[in-house]
Amino acid sequence: MKRKYHINPDTLAMERVEHGFVYWLKRGGTSVLLGVIIGVAFFFLFFSFFPSPREKQVVQQRDALKTQYELLERRIDQMQVVMADLQQRDDNLYRVLFQAEPIPLSIRLGATQQIEYYDSLMMMTNLQLASDISRKVDVLEKALYVQAKSYDDIVELAKSQELRMENLPAIQPVLNKDLTRVASGYGWRVDPVYHTRRFHAGMDFTAPIGTDIYATGNASVEYVGWKQGYGNCVILNHGWNYQTLYAHLSKPLVYVGQRVHRGDIIALVGNTGKSTGPHLHYEVRFKGQPLDPRNFYFQDLSPEEYDKMVQLSNNFGNLLD
Repeated sequence: MKRKYHINPDTLAMERVEHGFVYWLKRGGTSVLLGVIIGVAFFFLFFSFFPSPREKQVVQQRDALKTQYELLERRIDQMQVVMADLQQRDDNLYRVLFQAEPIPLSIRLGATQQIEYYDSLMMMTNLQLASDISRKVDVLEKALYVQAKSYDDIVELAKSQELRMENLPAIQPVLNKDLTRVASGYGWRVDPVYHTRRFHAGMDFTAPIGTDIYATGNASVEYVGWKQGYGNCVILNHGWNYQTLYAHLSKPLVYVGQRVHRGDIIALVGNTGKSTGPHLHYEVRFKGQPLDPRNFYFQDLSPEEYDKMVQLSNNFGNLLD
């Protein structure tokens, strides 16, 4: 180590400088402090501009997850558009075609998870992404399940369509190819007894007492007997919520529980109940509500004959019951 000297002013002689403990302590402390300051500054500068391997890995994972989420979100949005179209076609076409009730919106959008499940997702890594995508996937999964079940139902309806068409009322209940027996049709008419305006829920066919009456579709006999206003009547259950009623009969020819086929003779025309002359009162009902029977002669009439039937059945003056 270099020695240091200084001139003594009293003797003008060169004397060696001697340092004590405090001097060396200060000098050592200054060096250590300067080293610490330089080290800390280097540390912060280095890690500010150069991320650690762990930080690089976390950033890469985050970017990959974000990209994956964005792709999934686009796919889910596209699937939701397709699902909405399928649901609309299901409710407004397929189920209407087979006369099936539409699926309630509450069932399509029903929740599949408890709220606690989604709350728990908020405690996970990337909580916002995980929670949002999980909700979307759950809703879509539920919609897909309901839609798939709906199409299963429609497939079964399609399989039974042939049987349904055999059961559906599709011919006139009396021989009436020339349409001369149509007296009055479905709609508001003037009552022949009370002379007041009332709704006529069926169609009247004039015919001599004893004329054959035919089942208009395959069915089981649901009722045979007397009904107020209708007189002797027969009610057939065709399935699929359809019924037909035949009233003012002189004689029923079937019994409750009997299976009949379209074209079978089930009764004879009469003049019983509230009737002003021999005729058949015929009704078609769906879920207990009367429908216009004119819409159920598609196996019996050509388009020209149907037009003639409409004109004749609009006659307001020949109501017979």
